[in-house]
This record gives sequence, C-alpha cells and structure tokens, in this order.
Amino acid sequence: MREATIKGPDDGEMFYAGGDRYRFLAEVGDTDSTYGLIEAIVPPGGGPPPHSHSREEEGFYVVEGEVTVQVNGREVVAGPGSFVNMPKGSVHSFRNNTHATAKMLILLAPGGMEQMFRETGTVATDAGAPIPPLGDAERERMKAAFPKYGIEFPEGDH
Repeated sequence: MREATIKGPDDGEMFYAGGDRYRFLAEVGDTDSTYGLIEAIVPPGGGPPPHSHSREEEGFYVVEGEVTVQVNGREVVAGPGSFVNMPKGSVHSFRNNTHATAKMLILLAPGGMEQMFRETGTVATDAGAPIPPLGDAERERMKAAFPKYGIEFPEGDH
C-alpha cells in the first residue's frame, strides 16, 4: 500500500511553463498513475496556446481570479468556483485576459503530464518571483516534446 500524499501550501515541485507557474500536488507515483493534480498560477496574459491531448481528460477548477477557457470552438469566462472538463481529443486553451493573477487546479487523468512540464519548462524555486512569459526557446522545446506526450497543436497554431 502507498503512503498518503500530504502537501502543504509551500510543498510540491514547481515549474514555469507556457507563461504560467505550475506546482505538482499529485503525481503518478502518488496516485498509481490514475490522475495528476497541478496548481496553476496564471498571470495576466498567461495561458497555453490551443492544443489537444490524445491520452488525458483535463479539468480546470478556478480557485481565484478569472480565465477564459476555449474548448472545441466554445468560449467561457470562468471565475472562482467554475469547473470546465475537456474530453480527450478536444482542442482547448485558457488565457487570463484580466489584470489580476488567477489560480486554478488542473486535474489530468490518467496522470503523468508532470514529466512533460519537467522536460519543457524551467524549475521555479521562488513562489514570489515574477513568472516569465513563454519564450522562443520554450516554444521549441514544446514542439519537440509534445508528440511524445500525445499533445497536438491545431494546424498553424504554435
């Protein structure tokens, strides 16, 4: 039997990726690969480009602030308490179009997506530091790594 996973507000590996900061709350080793749970801090203007996952369902739960979620051509402005689930294969993205930072919980099932963040992002050691925007070098790492993780961009969207 696995040990319980307990993480305090300052625990969990953090990465800058896609212009946001992600903190791993539950990883494959914690959940027998059944799901992953990630806290996302999304600064104004933050959020990934439209993409799809061939392997995972992905759910966004907004804790603070507001994000605009697009999924399969539908757009919803999601505030605190809102939840949006993206089925496998759906083209989706989120963006913080406000002037305040947003916080979300991202649920991925099955788990394992944290390895993609390790491969394409940058380690974040200071939760209070400014979040760097998505840069060209990271875009190139993403384009190279995403096929291995079953992530695709719609034609012309990278």
